[in-house]
Amino acid sequence: MEILYRSTRGSRDIASASAAMLNGLAPDGGLYVPDHLPHLEKSWTELAQMSYHGIAYEVMRPFLADFSEKELKACIRAAYDKKFDTPQIAPITKADGRYFLELWHGSTMAFKDMALSILPYLMANAAHKQNEEREIVILTATSGDTGKAALAGFADVPGTKIIVFYPKDGVSPIQEKQMVTQEGENVLVVGINGNFDDAQNGVKALFTDEAERERMNRNMLRFSSANSINIGRLVPQIAYYIAAYAGMLREGEIGNGYKINICVPTGNFGNILAAYYAQWMGLPVNRLICASNSNKVLFDFFKTGTYDRNREFITTQSPSMDILISSNLERLIYHATGDSAEKCGALMHQLSRDGRYDISREMAKELTYFSAGYATEEECGKEIRTLFEDTGYLIDTHTAVGAAVHRKYVKETGDDTATLIASTASPYKFPRAVWNALQGRALADRTQDAEDEQLAEQLSKMSGMPLPEPFLQLKRARVRHKGVCEKDGMRAEVERFLGL
Repeated sequence: MEILYRSTRGSRDIASASAAMLNGLAPDGGLYVPDHLPHLEKSWTELAQMSYHGIAYEVMRPFLADFSEKELKACIRAAYDKKFDTPQIAPITKADGRYFLELWHGSTMAFKDMALSILPYLMANAAHKQNEEREIVILTATSGDTGKAALAGFADVPGTKIIVFYPKDGVSPIQEKQMVTQEGENVLVVGINGNFDDAQNGVKALFTDEAERERMNRNMLRFSSANSINIGRLVPQIAYYIAAYAGMLREGEIGNGYKINICVPTGNFGNILAAYYAQWMGLPVNRLICASNSNKVLFDFFKTGTYDRNREFITTQSPSMDILISSNLERLIYHATGDSAEKCGALMHQLSRDGRYDISREMAKELTYFSAGYATEEECGKEIRTLFEDTGYLIDTHTAVGAAVHRKYVKETGDDTATLIASTASPYKFPRAVWNALQGRALADRTQDAEDEQLAEQLSKMSGMPLPEPFLQLKRARVRHKGVCEKDGMRAEVERFLGL
């Protein structure tokens, strides 16, 4: 049966995959969710013999029912090509008895490439299917990695413009340089004096502003999103968990049907939600471990049943996780209510009004297969150093959150189930913090006079891990975007760029 998409908040509109992708958000401000979740049609024995491309097709096909086989396979081929520095696309490295799923071998050295490499191709097909004559404006907030990956994907794509907002002082120097050097005539990058939640709230406000939508329509423009609120971003992420299990089976690391744990460093909840959907498709999962940094709003939620964003925002050295409003959690809440848009919408209204909500005992029972933990900056630094000293394997600050949380989870529970840890960024995206960790310093220590590029070169010599080509290209790149605005100035920046 064909999968269609509904809003988490009660709109009765039902959208096809291509319509949901183009809309980004549902008209009522909710997120699109599939009206049912499919099961894998191929056996694990069959999947274990497939390439990443073949597995991606098997996973994505039922979710994108209005795409033909030819169209979807063409999108997959175009996305997962030589932009990735390994034919495996998402290889697994075993270190310290754990399996690190390396999702950072694409052109921007972060896991966002896994979905944002394919989204522009999916979007172009979706626009054709919907007979869309308006220019598509990709409007995105980023905590560091989504922005660059989206910019790289949509730069100079005909029929599109892309606008990215990021917290000016809330990303790493490498992340910022990746964004502000982006070329393309259809590209705008703006820093805001605020945090990621401010940027995300501003983007959502523009999406749901009826007057702004009418103004865009009169000018033959329409908004869409490249954030993981877009179902076209979320669906490709499911594929790498299925591919990882198939790879572990192929290499003899696990037996067919053996349940694994999956530990995901989590901010906006999209990456671990993809693992949740993979589980529903048939991935044998024992526990989904949600790993938070010091902004532990998700840890507190899973421990208490209360989601409360009314707390201090902490800037850490894992900036892509510095989030207090985890947008994709809304999809999990919807499913926990028994797919009740009315109940989910009421909780989201309460979050908007009060900054918090409490789930019922019945809902909590639906989340019992999740575990949660958090890691401090000190614990992350120790994890980077210990793992490197013991195994020679180098990880970034976000992956360190996942690895540190998993280490504490095993100590607390004694659960020695084989565990897949989502490694979400190259260590060379955060060279100063990684260098500090190896020296036993605080991650944020700025006393080292060397530039980040020099520290990355020193890390490469220490680890024997070559510098990625995108990093080398960045050294020669010219800054093209210098705009900064207040958080209430985002609308003006958008309208100026679009000529409204």
